[in-house]
Amino acid sequence: MKYFMISVDDPETNQEFAESLDSDFPLLSNPTKEVAEAYGVVTAERAFPFRWTYIIGGDGKILKIDKEVNPSTAGQDLVAHMASLGLE
Repeated sequence: MKYFMISVDDPETNQEFAESLDSDFPLLSNPTKEVAEAYGVVTAERAFPFRWTYIIGGDGKILKIDKEVNPSTAGQDLVAHMASLGLE
């Protein structure tokens, strides 16, 4: 199992943010927004990304999209979603 965050911020900003949280997982940068656009979190109508969580299976299929992410409970919510999908 792997998990990471993707942000449209530049790598330096993301590194500072990850360090400020003492993050134990990768924070990837997508300043050109092509990945964010491909997943629909950035659109022509909305340049500022939605904060969504995608759970993707080992086969590359999207198992769940959480569009109601609460930053203060996102980790706990992710664990609950994974459990409901039968993932370890």
